[in-house]
Amino acid sequence: MRKDTLEAGVVGWPVAHSRSPQIFRHWFRRYGIAGRYDRHALEPEAFEEGVRHLLHEGFRGCNVTVPHKESAFGIADIRTETANRIGSVNTLVFHADGRIEGDSTDGYGFLEALRQGVGGKVPVNGPSVILGAGGAARAVADSLADAGAPEVRIVNRTITRAQRLAEEIPGPLVAVAVKDAEHALHDARLVVNTTSLGMQGGAPLFVDSTEAPREAVVMDLVYSPLETEFLGRARAAGQRVIDGLGMLLHQARPGFHRWFGVDPEVDASLRKAALESPAP
Repeated sequence: MRKDTLEAGVVGWPVAHSRSPQIFRHWFRRYGIAGRYDRHALEPEAFEEGVRHLLHEGFRGCNVTVPHKESAFGIADIRTETANRIGSVNTLVFHADGRIEGDSTDGYGFLEALRQGVGGKVPVNGPSVILGAGGAARAVADSLADAGAPEVRIVNRTITRAQRLAEEIPGPLVAVAVKDAEHALHDARLVVNTTSLGMQGGAPLFVDSTEAPREAVVMDLVYSPLETEFLGRARAAGQRVIDGLGMLLHQARPGFHRWFGVDPEVDASLRKAALESPAP
């Protein structure tokens, strides 16, 4: 790495699908920053060693994607309040003294994308339903509870995992078994898929959002494909839909700000750049 180049990246396994490089490279061009941002594929057993190598190489930090978010929480010397609440980290900031700071910006990215998608206030005028109980679900549940949702229902195929999430995240969270999903959806105002189901080439989602009212907002955190079968059915039923790209764009902002000193803008030109063919 050249001394005049500021460097960060994204780590995951796999990570070739990540659109984060397109996002950061767009911002580098826009704000005239001599920066570099690449993908780094790290197998789970090599995660900590790989992250510390980036630290020693002079990186400013890195984004963390599946399956490493809980491991990133574990290696962080300093954690934000949000990261501590949800128990996972998607943004690592490397300090000059060698310490690693962990933050979770997924909840922030989710709420900003939701606000943008509905053109205003977060829809917390009724129950929210979250599909899945993994790291993304924890961030979404935490942010909805903080935004004032009266009830957040966690629907997951493994009910014990949903129960654990409901117990560990402060707020009006309720665990729901898949067999009871239809009842959980009947009066929902917001439905969010936080699983990877429905991703291109993967298995379909286990719940149909059309069981929710027509006025419900339906959001899928999957962004490959941009319109999943889950969203397609919701759109056909007249529900308002939000794809997963917006959350990806917004969750990147805090890291860029911390690493490169600029609070970047999320706009149509950034979305277009993110949708370009992935660069090597």
